[in-house]
Amino acid sequence: MLLGRTAVIWSADLEKGFIAYQGGDYATALRQWTPLVEQGNSAAQFFLGLLYEEGLGVPQDYETAVKWWTLAALQGSPGARFKLGLMYDVGRGVPQDYEAAVKWYTLAAERGNADAQFALGLMYAKGQGTTQDNVYAYMWWSIALSSGNKNAIINKDIVSKEMTLDQIKKAKDMARECMEKSYKGC
Repeated sequence: MLLGRTAVIWSADLEKGFIAYQGGDYATALRQWTPLVEQGNSAAQFFLGLLYEEGLGVPQDYETAVKWWTLAALQGSPGARFKLGLMYDVGRGVPQDYEAAVKWYTLAAERGNADAQFALGLMYAKGQGTTQDNVYAYMWWSIALSSGNKNAIINKDIVSKEMTLDQIKKAKDMARECMEKSYKGC
């Protein structure tokens, strides 16, 4: 559920809210998470953002979703960082800003979020918010694939047709090195 590879401390109320959310009982989820959100619980903030993004039990409000995801992202939530990157990427709830999207995608990717790693590859491939660079695109898609994002293989194959064998080798080496460093300094 877009949380990435971080430990989330599940309180009874957070879990009750999540079970209600999964069962479509959004009013109960909201009731369980609201006190946690007010206490600064980043997981509850992330989930509350999902409710507002989709209009589940609350009026759909992208700006409010961004508000909750920003609070969670500032506490290190990879899922919230990815969602913020996505919102800036498409201009939903915030003005479209590719540089901000790259920033948030990178922060999420460095925490192991496969969706952010995939999205970061797209940003490099298109040169949106960053310099166009097929080597970095291939690198991030390699990492995303190893993190479980199966869509990355198609993109890797497409971009590899525009790369030399040396560039592909460099991208693979960079991906391996990046993963060995737990995504720091990629």
